[in-house]
Amino acid sequence: MKVTVCIGSSCHIKGSRQVVEQLQYLIKQKDLSDKVELGGTFCMGKCQQGVCVTVDDKFYSVSPENVKEFFEKEIEGKI
Repeated sequence: MKVTVCIGSSCHIKGSRQVVEQLQYLIKQKDLSDKVELGGTFCMGKCQQGVCVTVDDKFYSVSPENVKEFFEKEIEGKI
């Protein structure tokens, strides 16, 4: 599973660094490093929608406040 987080300026202001850090922690905590590839990219073109995240090319809008719910449903729940 490939998870990509936008680290462009708009998403950075909205908390992409915290989103990345929380995802790194959750992936490590759940021992999913061999199943989840976490990466970063610059602008995905949806700057108005919060921190842009894709999971296997499906788009999501994530915030630092809902990372855990997003992880449990869209990543852990699909492995």
